[in-house]
Amino acid sequence: MPRGLLFGFLAGTPGLPVATLDRSPWCRVGACHAANAGRNDPGGSGSVGCMSDHVAVLADLVRRPSVNPMGRDVSGPEYLEGRVSEWLVQRFTAAGIPWARQPVAPGRDNVLARLEAGRADAPVLLWDAHQDTVPADGMTIEPFAPTIRDGRLHGRGACDVKGGMAAMLTALERLRAGPRHATVVFSATVNEEFGFSGVRALARLWGGGPDEPGDGPARRLLGGRPALAIVAEPTGLDLVTQHKGAVRWRVRVHGRACHSAHPERGDNAIYHAGRAILAVESLAAQLAGREPGHPCGPPTLNLGTVRGGSGVNLVPDLVILEIDRRLVPGESPTAARDEVMARVAAACPGVRIEHEPPFLESAGLPDGTATPAARDWVGRLEAAARGAGGGRRVAARYGTNASILAAAGVPAVVFGPGSIEQAHTADEWIELAQVDAAAGVLRAVVAAPAGG
Repeated sequence: MPRGLLFGFLAGTPGLPVATLDRSPWCRVGACHAANAGRNDPGGSGSVGCMSDHVAVLADLVRRPSVNPMGRDVSGPEYLEGRVSEWLVQRFTAAGIPWARQPVAPGRDNVLARLEAGRADAPVLLWDAHQDTVPADGMTIEPFAPTIRDGRLHGRGACDVKGGMAAMLTALERLRAGPRHATVVFSATVNEEFGFSGVRALARLWGGGPDEPGDGPARRLLGGRPALAIVAEPTGLDLVTQHKGAVRWRVRVHGRACHSAHPERGDNAIYHAGRAILAVESLAAQLAGREPGHPCGPPTLNLGTVRGGSGVNLVPDLVILEIDRRLVPGESPTAARDEVMARVAAACPGVRIEHEPPFLESAGLPDGTATPAARDWVGRLEAAARGAGGGRRVAARYGTNASILAAAGVPAVVFGPGSIEQAHTADEWIELAQVDAAAGVLRAVVAAPAGG
């Protein structure tokens, strides 16, 4: 996109762009189409009226905060996914695309939409993108004021993963007017960044078990087990066919409090936690030598937070540790956690230590691209992505919703615009050309006939 080009839309004319030259090198997206609020958007939010413009769609998503609290006791207008969910429902309603909401937690709903194929016996492809973002603490730009510079859109979630969601929504709009050789079910899931509860709720829709309250409409819309899931993450238009899993939990190390004038009367929990920390560090070093040739890299162990003590003149009675154990595909989350617990226990004999249940647990993503139901569709995705400058089959060290879907019996591959190097950063951004290219790739997968 040319430097300083500001996008807007003529009032009452959905889809017709207006270009206004901004003399500064930065351009705030949305200033031009603010006058359209309430005309093309039934919610009066000032969003643009054409879902096919990937820039406008992405800007609308970024300006709607959907911050994951990440387990913290926080509140405020930027938290949870409700604004994005409402915007999606408005868009699908205006476009005449059937949709359903699936309640996951208070204020947190998955949103599903279905675009039918041109024939009744066509397979179902699931396109999944999570609605939530990491917090905006420490960002060096305004996180929810989408800004364009040098062909990049900046803002929290622009890369992870609202750029991927914008590509999917744009592809859906483009597919409405052309041939469709598969039915596409788009899912916008919640709480990917801290717990995977949204995708777990989605996966139970084809598991054959009883409905949870509110599952019925989403289960009926989905209609059955998809042949393949394409999960949006910033892969640079490559295909991540396997990646790591993770198990994360809190450890409570107990002591006995007293005044620091008589520390011998207490039991310092920080000293015990120190020994536990050294045990974790030792195991982490050993893990680095296991499976060093694995495409995803070796398993890893990290101690992410330490909280303890309430004053320098008090002997502390509690320390809380948060542990992250990354798993290569095929590793058991339970076995990996048990190994850490055993090492900590051996280092702290006689100490009261509690390991809370994991707040996040997912096995790694195994390569399921050779599955008969998925093979042809993965091949189409690979070919289309190659035409856009990507298409390599790669492994990743991070985790995604794909591992949960694969564990529920749906082969999954991770694909999207942007680089993981820009995810969660202080000035998060994405190349708009890649968002457009990803939309073209996704459309081609569904629009091209077999062998095309």
